[in-house]
Amino acid sequence: MEIHETTKCSDCLSRNIVQDLTRGETHCGDCGLVIASDEIDHGEEWRSYEGGESNSRVGAPKSILSPDQGLMTTIGIANADFAGRSLNGVTRSQFYRLRKWQRRTTVHNRVERNMQKALLELDRIAGALGLTRGAKEEAATIYRKAAEKDLIRGRSIDTVVAASVYLANQKLELSRSFDDIVAVSPCRSKDISRAHRLIKQRLKIRTVVPSPTVYVSRYCSELGLDSTVVNHTHTIINRADELGLVHGKSPSGVAAACLYIACRETSNFRTQSEIAHITYVTEVTIRNRYKEIADSLGIDL
Repeated sequence: MEIHETTKCSDCLSRNIVQDLTRGETHCGDCGLVIASDEIDHGEEWRSYEGGESNSRVGAPKSILSPDQGLMTTIGIANADFAGRSLNGVTRSQFYRLRKWQRRTTVHNRVERNMQKALLELDRIAGALGLTRGAKEEAATIYRKAAEKDLIRGRSIDTVVAASVYLANQKLELSRSFDDIVAVSPCRSKDISRAHRLIKQRLKIRTVVPSPTVYVSRYCSELGLDSTVVNHTHTIINRADELGLVHGKSPSGVAAACLYIACRETSNFRTQSEIAHITYVTEVTIRNRYKEIADSLGIDL
């Protein structure tokens, strides 16, 4: 049946048209003439078949982090029925076998198997780096697009995953540098760099160089420094940026150098070696950058 969108009664020409969704009728509010009947309610299904008060009839949302995007049925790991009662031994064994075959039938071909492996590696790297769910989803989206463009052929899955994570961090302006990702990836930095350039070019991904201030909070947290050092480091970075000392330099290197200067000026002494270990920046880079910035800003250390 169609829903009639009548605006005027054909009998009394009244425009007081009432649609009664509970009875599936549309009638005139003045003379009572039934204009349409047996209409279909296209709204939500309000009945609950689970015995509770929930009106939701939808399943879990689609997830880009799942190989099947969360569209397949998932058998829970809880060995209990809907009322919370424990299952007996026979039923528990049956559900164990069901879960096992469910895992086996999730992957049907090589493409799905590779996708499952890639998402497991992505989850491992994201856990090691402490990335948010949004960053993981962005990296998964980039990897799926690269797979659709057949950019994985001739490269290891782990390499493309690492490159996708780095691109996601660049796109979202997060505080994870290339060296951070190389440190938790089993692949060579040269291979990740090549895959990164290829994916960025072929997918036409626009990235921005993050500000050195993005890295400061994480570096200070890992070094056990308080907010005073964080704020002072930001001030030094902003002053250096005004003089054009930041452009063309590695953001993590500038952040490490300014952090070293801030530690010296606030008497929170940290060695160049300690800062280099946290920031994955060499001591030589820290030394060169901090001397350049200190001389330009007139800071006497």
